[in-house]
Amino acid sequence: MTKPVRAALYARVSTTGHGQDVGLQLDELRQVAAQRGWTVARDYVDAGVSGAKTSRPALDRLLADAREGRVDVVAIWKLDRLARSVSHLLELADSLNAWGVGLVSVRDAHVDTTTPAGRFTLQILGAVAELERSLIRERVVAGVRRAQAAGKHCGRPKVEMDLRPALAMLDQGHGLKTTAKALGVSRATLRRRLEEGGAWPRPEGVQKSAADEAA
Repeated sequence: MTKPVRAALYARVSTTGHGQDVGLQLDELRQVAAQRGWTVARDYVDAGVSGAKTSRPALDRLLADAREGRVDVVAIWKLDRLARSVSHLLELADSLNAWGVGLVSVRDAHVDTTTPAGRFTLQILGAVAELERSLIRERVVAGVRRAQAAGKHCGRPKVEMDLRPALAMLDQGHGLKTTAKALGVSRATLRRRLEEGGAWPRPEGVQKSAADEAA
């Protein structure tokens, strides 16, 4: 005998009492389950929970049951009920696939990882998402280069500091490491600020701790 497919039905609405009803989603999901001969293992409902949250009470329980092998397929009404971002959707789909659990969206054509066509559709979504990330990275890099060419500082903001205490310590024979620690900045930051201020290297005749400087 063929083992019945155990289906987990997941439904979510962002707000309650404003015309949104998880019951409508569950009714349609049960109809699809009956048509496909699935056994409904459990309903997982997140009512009044934003889809932007990657961790939700019912979704977390669903993933735990899927990981433990208690369900064979996850059925959702639409993709945005499960995840708002493509990256989160693909992360969930990859996890379910690793656990041998299928993903079916009844309102999104061809999103059914229990079929070759459905798996291909998710692969296309993944490729599009990766392309979008690459384009964003390229735009960021190009923007940074344009800003640098215009003489604008990019990256971490500069640490503003009064160099007089540092110069006083250095002139007393303290090294960069000790001086930087006393002033609460890194050795590299202190040296960079001294160089920018024309105060490094120190003039001949000013004593420095050779051991501290080499550290």
